[in-house]
Amino acid sequence: MKLLVLRFSSIGDIVLTSPVLRCVKQQLGNVELHMATKTVFGDLVRFNPHVDKLHELGEDLGSLMGRLRQERFDAVIDLHHNFRTARIKRALGVPATSFPKLNIEKWLLVNLRMDRMPKLHIVDRYLSTVEHLGVKNDRQGLELFIPEERRVDLSTLPAAHQAGYTALAIGAAHATKRLPEHRFIELAKLIEGPVVLIGGNGDREVARAIANAAGGRVFDATGRYDILGSASLIAQAQRVIAHDSGAMHIACAFNRPVTSIWGNTVPAFGMGPYMPQHPERAHIAEVKGLSCRPCSKIGYDRCPKGHFRCMEQQDLRSIAEHLQP
Repeated sequence: MKLLVLRFSSIGDIVLTSPVLRCVKQQLGNVELHMATKTVFGDLVRFNPHVDKLHELGEDLGSLMGRLRQERFDAVIDLHHNFRTARIKRALGVPATSFPKLNIEKWLLVNLRMDRMPKLHIVDRYLSTVEHLGVKNDRQGLELFIPEERRVDLSTLPAAHQAGYTALAIGAAHATKRLPEHRFIELAKLIEGPVVLIGGNGDREVARAIANAAGGRVFDATGRYDILGSASLIAQAQRVIAHDSGAMHIACAFNRPVTSIWGNTVPAFGMGPYMPQHPERAHIAEVKGLSCRPCSKIGYDRCPKGHFRCMEQQDLRSIAEHLQP
């Protein structure tokens, strides 16, 4: 059997597909497993031993569809379920299953505060697409594979950080999923011991402000490393503090103790920290009881209400002290 898995983005969502890849490959035996994702995220899949071939989406969807047609797949597993994957499924003309996005249930929760979301993690919703093949959740959690040559050598970090550190992942896709700068500074000052700031180029300005305010205990790694380099810093941390973001899921993939900070989104959407082997290592920090939360299933550039209580009222001392090394 030759199967194609589709998931184009983003970091966390792709990491969350890893149980499907592992379970399909290990439980079906003689299966050739391919995956298609965006080129920018290719490294998240490239070194996965359960994937036989990676297909990368650049700017031209037509080019990708042409390459996929040549493979003559037996079936498609659609873990993205959007307009582009619909085009691919039509073009390939083979049996396909798609995961339930639950857009109506999410709309009800966001707009009417009616919680009709199933008490299922998105990993289980992803795995529902392969139940008809006899594949079951092995409860072994998430995976991300980093070749040795792509790992960050901790001896290249400042001496104070080489014996252990807290990884503070400051990025998230939307502003309402991130602590504001002044709250990050407060949090960094409360964390004991060395801190490594994780993020991309877009996070560098905030990172500089945090590092300047908190002093030499903080090493700013934002924008210094690629996806796998940053992931390796998370993998080697004593503990991780992150938002509802890809960094949170990467921490779970390496079974790192993680505190996840939630703003406008809620774990009820089904994308909370997933560590079935070690649930005690995952802690959720959220301001409960706010009538305006969740205000979106994704996020905004600014708080729609203007007060941003979901982040301004976070208990930073509790976050800093939880899972203290």
